[in-house]
Amino acid sequence: MSTARPSPGSPSWTIRLVLEAESIDFRPAWKPMHLQRVFRDCRVRSGAVSEELFARGLCLPSGTAMTEGDLGRVVEGVRRTGRAGCRVPGSVSGVS
Repeated sequence: MSTARPSPGSPSWTIRLVLEAESIDFRPAWKPMHLQRVFRDCRVRSGAVSEELFARGLCLPSGTAMTEGDLGRVVEGVRRTGRAGCRVPGSVSGVS
């Protein structure tokens, strides 16, 4: 899966609702280790960035088995949420 982080002011729940309605698989971003129960008593040097990514980030489908049609569905689903509400790292050939 690839990760995406909605821009400030564009709540990730909006993107989640659209993707869910389109039956597009996604997951919340991974939970930082320092927030997991097993590590709660461990020392944390800094966690603000990982906490922000966990709060707003999404993991979107990606992989070599995806067809151009699959990729187009995911891209269009994200675009439907506001055309500029999600910053996805990297670029996809043929998709702007």
